[in-house]
Amino acid sequence: MTFFDEEEWEPGQPLFRDRVDAGRVLAERLSSYKGKSPVVLGIPRGGVVVAAEIARRLEGSLDVVVARKLGAPGSPELAVGAVTADGGRFLNDDIIRMLGVSREYLDSVTALQMAEARRREEWLRNLRPAVPLGGRVVILVDDGLATGATMRAAVRSVRQQQPARLIVAAPVGSRDACATLSSEADEVVCPYQPEPFGAVGFFYEHFDPVDDEEVKALLDEAHAARSSDA
Repeated sequence: MTFFDEEEWEPGQPLFRDRVDAGRVLAERLSSYKGKSPVVLGIPRGGVVVAAEIARRLEGSLDVVVARKLGAPGSPELAVGAVTADGGRFLNDDIIRMLGVSREYLDSVTALQMAEARRREEWLRNLRPAVPLGGRVVILVDDGLATGATMRAAVRSVRQQQPARLIVAAPVGSRDACATLSSEADEVVCPYQPEPFGAVGFFYEHFDPVDDEEVKALLDEAHAARSSDA
């Protein structure tokens, strides 16, 4: 993991113009993977914008992994974990114990959110099959890591497909999240890890919402480019 020089940054100052700029910064840190045909997986929505720039600069394949929050009983905005379309799951055991969440509830909400993640992935890809990950260098990307719960579910999903190397990449993140992910990924590339962390959007000059149509367009464009090069 790489820490930045805190003397070069003042709280309240943005680190990146936008997500494309963040992708450029990350691509520079990941330049050793250029020419190794990496698969760059973005976590929707904002993570796909960052991932698209990385894939373009590293000449890699762009794809998506959808992770869905598992909301607490009666408080759906409070996450007790996250799950992906193929069942990669992270559970926050501390919150689950504190709230007394039952195993039956967890199984039910997991099945519901897995189905929704699968539906979204299929729609975003225009029903194309996922890019194969077995034996490939895989770079998992989000636009920031606050708790890291969504990324941990994504890491567990990708691990099931036996990549040759699994890298987590985010332009900015909390030190706790990055440290925890280091125990699950082969490498964590997060150039900026300020403390206290706050919200991801604080570190961008422009952090506009990204909609599904923009994500879909980026994936379509990347697929068309790969097809023309084949």
